[in-house]
Amino acid sequence: MLDAVRMYYQLDYSQQEIAKKLGVSRPTVSRFIQQAKEEGYVIISIVDPLENNDLLAGQIERKFGLKKVVIVNVPHYDDAVVKKYLGHAGAKYIDTIVKDGDIIAATWGTTLYEVALGLSDKHVRDVKVVQLNGGVSHSETNTYASEIITLFGKAFHTTPYFIPMPAIFDHAVVKKTIETDRHINNILELGKKANIAVVTVGTPTEDSVLIKANYFNEEELKMIFEKGAGDICSRYFNIDGVIVSEELDQRTIGISLDDLKQKEQSILIAGGIRKVDGIYGALRGKYTNVLITDQFTAKYLMERNLNR
Repeated sequence: MLDAVRMYYQLDYSQQEIAKKLGVSRPTVSRFIQQAKEEGYVIISIVDPLENNDLLAGQIERKFGLKKVVIVNVPHYDDAVVKKYLGHAGAKYIDTIVKDGDIIAATWGTTLYEVALGLSDKHVRDVKVVQLNGGVSHSETNTYASEIITLFGKAFHTTPYFIPMPAIFDHAVVKKTIETDRHINNILELGKKANIAVVTVGTPTEDSVLIKANYFNEEELKMIFEKGAGDICSRYFNIDGVIVSEELDQRTIGISLDDLKQKEQSILIAGGIRKVDGIYGALRGKYTNVLITDQFTAKYLMERNLNR
């Protein structure tokens, strides 16, 4: 097998030439090459001259006052593709920063589900994992809230803490009453104490997970569609990063965006054409200090005038 792959990759022999030299069939040579790749004897790396995004990342860091920007090259600007690439990059970044004693808090959604799926097993001590905001849906839409926190807990060998509640209540007084429960309050306080927060940005569109979860009436939906640029932790803000409805914000359970600003690592993982306004609004509001995004979104953020 090794003789075959050396001739194929290093000496540029054809599969037919290799078969003749080794006295085997051409399909056997093809299987050798595939087996060598699968078993790690052959590692193929592609050097993309466009993949050096350090300069652009540095420019975005300075423009928005961020600690760190990671730019991921995606092959095309399709939402599903972008989420998979960002999920891998987000998981890799989280793995590099988590250390003993950290408290990791995460929100939910399809992007963060890709992140959670990509997390590697890491042996750290005394790490805690907690849900940042409620995620129980009023419809059949899956928010992936429990799956994400479970996978985070599994990766870092800890029992996760959940907020077994909807993200948004019908009345602020109901939310305030529930927050006084000792067990719920302890989980919410743990989210505030977390030094690492992992979030994404939602879109104010009919197919977003939060809107499909059936939290809003028609009047609220109209307001969100007209004014909202995006949401983080189920809290909607406009293109300038300003909360669009204080009343709606007061009915939302979980970490406030002001508390999110205080984190040592507040990591926003988001990209794709439908999320550019939400990401821009989040950065204008200074809700996060780390951004992981794709190269197309990064160029948009850099080119957009802060004064619009």
